[in-house]
Amino acid sequence: MNRAPSGKSLSRRNLLTTLAAVPAVALLAACSDSGEQAKAADVKPANPSTPDKPAATPAAAQVPEAQGTVDMAQLLKPGALPEKQLGKDDAKVTIVEYASMTCPHCAHFAMTTFPELKTKYIDTGKARYILREFPFDPSAEAGFMLARCSKDNYFAMVDVLFKQQPSWVGVNNTKEALLQISKLAGFTQESFESCLTDQKLLDDVRAVQKRGADEFKVDSTPTFFINGKTYKGAMSIEEMSAIIDPLL
Repeated sequence: MNRAPSGKSLSRRNLLTTLAAVPAVALLAACSDSGEQAKAADVKPANPSTPDKPAATPAAAQVPEAQGTVDMAQLLKPGALPEKQLGKDDAKVTIVEYASMTCPHCAHFAMTTFPELKTKYIDTGKARYILREFPFDPSAEAGFMLARCSKDNYFAMVDVLFKQQPSWVGVNNTKEALLQISKLAGFTQESFESCLTDQKLLDDVRAVQKRGADEFKVDSTPTFFINGKTYKGAMSIEEMSAIIDPLL
């Protein structure tokens, strides 16, 4: 398996420096692990849903085909970082998403599908949702680190970063763009830099990604595991419902 181009040799001291000049081309591989020569046109979900395609109507929605299976007991074993979860532990359906903060398809899912998924299944106790970090580049690593440093506001910070993605991904100075967003979320210059120079946190975020790649064969984002079955790509709420409803 190819490894994600996530700058594993970066130290804590030069991560901030790197963010100040992340090239726009880094976005091209944000959703794929296909190598440095990946083209934007090749970065597509592994299912029919794409940001440019209208959502299917409930009557037309078909159950997406799973790309594999995993052992749920292994999947749910504790990792390098505490799980970030929404929903009840005893829900009949467990959804684990591996995402990258710089992936446009992940942002599309977060903005168009997740709100209804949360209302329809998570808030009603039917499903629990776990988000795991799978950054492909230093910018994505920084985004997840800031979310982790937000403590109880993890999901709120993730939501803001996905919604504001065009303002900080692929820009000339990602560090400054992230700083401005972080200040609105309550960070100071000092807490921002302290978060992004936390070597243990950076190592742990990378460990979550490595485990996803090595143990569960995650190689693109978003990747979902729903009660042990693997689905790749930014699915619509109709497609998610077609998978979840028979499990309830």
